[in-house]
Amino acid sequence: MPSASDSDRIRLIVLFGGISAEHDVSCTSATHLLAAANHEAYDLVPIGITRDGQWVRHDVALEALAGGRPIEGTLTPTGTPVNPLEIIGAEPDRVTVVLPLLHGPHGEDGTVQGMLELAGVPYVGSGVLGSAVCMDKAMAKTVTAQAGIPQGNWIAYYDGTGETPEQLAERAAAELTFPIFVKPANMGSSVGVSKVPDAAGLTMAIKDALQYDEVLVLESGITGREIEVAVLGDLEPEASVPGEIIPGADFYDYEDKYISGGAQLRIPADLPAEQIAEVRELAVRVFRTLRCSGLARIDFFYDAGTAERPGAGWLLNEPNTLPGFTPYSMYPKLWEATGVSYSDLIDRLVEIAIRRHARRAAIR
Repeated sequence: MPSASDSDRIRLIVLFGGISAEHDVSCTSATHLLAAANHEAYDLVPIGITRDGQWVRHDVALEALAGGRPIEGTLTPTGTPVNPLEIIGAEPDRVTVVLPLLHGPHGEDGTVQGMLELAGVPYVGSGVLGSAVCMDKAMAKTVTAQAGIPQGNWIAYYDGTGETPEQLAERAAAELTFPIFVKPANMGSSVGVSKVPDAAGLTMAIKDALQYDEVLVLESGITGREIEVAVLGDLEPEASVPGEIIPGADFYDYEDKYISGGAQLRIPADLPAEQIAEVRELAVRVFRTLRCSGLARIDFFYDAGTAERPGAGWLLNEPNTLPGFTPYSMYPKLWEATGVSYSDLIDRLVEIAIRRHARRAAIR
């Protein structure tokens, strides 16, 4: 049984791992978050999800946390197998909040969020609808286009409609501008993404992307700066200062993000005050349009143009409802530059989750 002091702490269940291709990114995020969270405010419960979907209580990490010791190395989903609903509802008399640091399908796409809604517990991040729409790049683009949010040219592809990869390549070459980006609609961290310079490689890129998803998005390459904004809140979301990605590779791919470290992050981005205000306002607009809650990183392109070529201004790239959460990830770094520390950011997200749950629970 928990002691009196334990009963005053919020029971914070941190979910990590998962069955998606972004499993390793999730484990890294969870390791840093558990180290930075206020141990006096939270009773931390690390729960891993293996690559084949088994939920496990990370006993070694729990022992380290209980003993006030740091967690050694990066977490991996090992430990005692548990039933998801039983572990979530194990202490009904205490405030329990779930923090799903699960990137990609079966974690960021509304599936886990739906389970948590049925379990009746507060959780960090967007709800079922916002998570599902933002995870699917094709649907997110459709919704934001309907709302009049500017973006580049794109087409969607649904496998099984009768159009072959070769036919899609021919259509994309006619409707879009090279280089063309080919993306699985329901992946993040640039997994499965290809930048195709000409028609010769388009069919192969499409076939590669279909290994990750049955829905694809193909986009015209945009000449512009890659600018990202972090949004935090619920009914009254706030936007951080913008940051800029300077890719170290041909584009900001998985290796550039997590392996080579060649990309540069410039925070805050060197932009005129008018453009900073505009992109922060636009980020909040995207957040609200897509029914986001808690946190999201909204990625844009800024095309200022040249004397010879008029620019398109701000163009939405994509939203991310559960961005990387290490102290070195863009989302926490943007908030640090805006005046919210990493540990305070965790507190804010937990508070938002509790308030949102209470507000929704009062609706009949």
